[in-house]
Amino acid sequence: MASEKIVWYKVLDNKKELPEGRVKTVTAAHKGICLTHFEGKFSALDNKCPHQGGPLGEGSIENGMLRCPWHGWDFHPCTGLPPGGYDDGVETFEVKEEDDAIFIGLPEEDQHETTVSDIMAETMVNWGVTKVFGMVGHSNLGFADAMRRQEEKGRLNFYGIRHEGAAAFAASAYGKLTGKPAACFSIAGPGATNMFTGMWDAKVDRAPLLALTGQVATQVVGTGNFQEVDLVQAFGSVAEFNHRVQSDSKHAELMSLAVKHAILKRDVSHLTFPDEVQERNTKPEEKPQTPEKRITSLEIAPPKQAAEDAIALLKKAKRPLIVMGHGARNHKKAVVQFAESLNAAVVTTFKGKGLIPDNHPLGGGVLGRSGTPIASWFMNEADLLVAFGASFSNHTGITSKKPIIQVDFDPLALSKFHQVEVAVWGEISRTLEIFENELKGNINTFDQTQEIAERWDIWKKEKAKRLLETSDTGVSSIAVFEAMNQLTPENAVMCVDVGNNAYSFGRYFESKEHDFLMSGYLGSIGFALPASIGAWTAVGASRPVVAVAGDGGLCQYLAEITTLVKYEMPVKLIVLNNHELGKISKEQRAGEFDVWKTSLSNPNFSEFAQSCGAWGHRVEKEKDLTKAMEALFNQKGPAVLEVITDVNLI
Repeated sequence: MASEKIVWYKVLDNKKELPEGRVKTVTAAHKGICLTHFEGKFSALDNKCPHQGGPLGEGSIENGMLRCPWHGWDFHPCTGLPPGGYDDGVETFEVKEEDDAIFIGLPEEDQHETTVSDIMAETMVNWGVTKVFGMVGHSNLGFADAMRRQEEKGRLNFYGIRHEGAAAFAASAYGKLTGKPAACFSIAGPGATNMFTGMWDAKVDRAPLLALTGQVATQVVGTGNFQEVDLVQAFGSVAEFNHRVQSDSKHAELMSLAVKHAILKRDVSHLTFPDEVQERNTKPEEKPQTPEKRITSLEIAPPKQAAEDAIALLKKAKRPLIVMGHGARNHKKAVVQFAESLNAAVVTTFKGKGLIPDNHPLGGGVLGRSGTPIASWFMNEADLLVAFGASFSNHTGITSKKPIIQVDFDPLALSKFHQVEVAVWGEISRTLEIFENELKGNINTFDQTQEIAERWDIWKKEKAKRLLETSDTGVSSIAVFEAMNQLTPENAVMCVDVGNNAYSFGRYFESKEHDFLMSGYLGSIGFALPASIGAWTAVGASRPVVAVAGDGGLCQYLAEITTLVKYEMPVKLIVLNNHELGKISKEQRAGEFDVWKTSLSNPNFSEFAQSCGAWGHRVEKEKDLTKAMEALFNQKGPAVLEVITDVNLI
């Protein structure tokens, strides 16, 4: 029989790197080796102790024996044999010296055999999930290796983040912007539980998301093993599709169903991969799947009676108001075209900010607590509200005292909080086609264009007055957003945090061709910076990405600035630093409580950014704001502008 082919790998450039009596871990091909230098001889042993897999290369030579660092078992440094003639020694490999270098000879590696993880990773990519945010660790290495192979083929991008919570927020933001799922990825236990908040953010804002978690071996689930959490049970409340991958699962089908649920339900899917399953070889008949003929069109027409009732109300309306929520994001052109046929004002929820530009003749700005007096004025004057993809939350400000037509793809969202006159279940663009066909020649609405322009003029004069309010404590938020109105690229994706900065943003920043991403229903602080990572992976160099955060929110995921730097993401981050959780202080006062525990001790954010390798600059005076913001937007790479602001000038 032919002998095995031996391949030689250089593991030390200079043998002086390993002194006499010492050991170290080296890697040859994919194999971990314990390299020893004992009694003048270099030897190579399998790095795994045969008992618990302890890394022998991290051990030490004591009394002439190599001691395992995990449980103290001894092996001879050259032969790998234990004392006393036991049969649990470790394998040894050939070593040779050439000049001063050390080489190890190993049998030629076998070709890679397809694993469960390979089948599932390829199926995931085939279904369009090509962006993954996460952290590689001990309980997800098999699936990580499968994703590595997909990335090497140019079919997937993996972004290593600094906290799994940021991974989930990035995936959520990607889903909100594109309507397609990205994946977040973690180890078992704490890595997985760190993703929980971002998963909920995606769920309540109806963004598709795929969560992938490693898991300890199936046999120890439920025993209190290290980092053992029953993740199927833990994620039962947040994941619409929630399964443990098993050895006998239909692996490609399981991944297909997970992605399909995320897309069609606009919800969270979760798969957890026990350690022993990830590297298991597949059966020859198992092949990756594709979405071909597996997913239906969503162009659903509304029930006939609902459409007729809605059309009857529209024919009678003189001053209809169009309300666009986040659910109308993919239909904004159709909704605006419909509004133009009615000459009706269009306002948005905060989550829907920017779906119609503020400089559009029919644009009325944002409704509710983060909104403008323009939107609230038209709400008051309307004789009919036509809401598309809006959720009617308390923050939105849609009055229930007006006749309402509500159009939504989700029947559970219709009349969710109170009865509406006409609830229309259907895909928005398809529904609008029916409305427009039936309304031809039957529109009797008042042209609101001139009135909208007048209300904007009044609001802009009010903003100009507020700009005169100054302070020695810091710059006003009004001044910050007015500078952004002048200098922010008109097609930027804007990622917004939670807090007073968000309220000011909604009220003062004037949208053009922007898209806006925020933690809407969940209202989770810390969203903006991780969201900008997800946004950049969606748009790349085609559009600028801007994140706006308060000091409280930014500190939640501050280390992700290093992620921007590592992947050369040219995100522009503006942080409003008032050394306070200003929104909470405001709520304490409103509730007639004492202001308590809301002050913050912050780093110099601009210097922190510089230490991470990004551009950073700090502004303390309003006179320096415009020049600094111009410099921010002129940077080619990631950049942070810190503005010291007055908490009372919002």
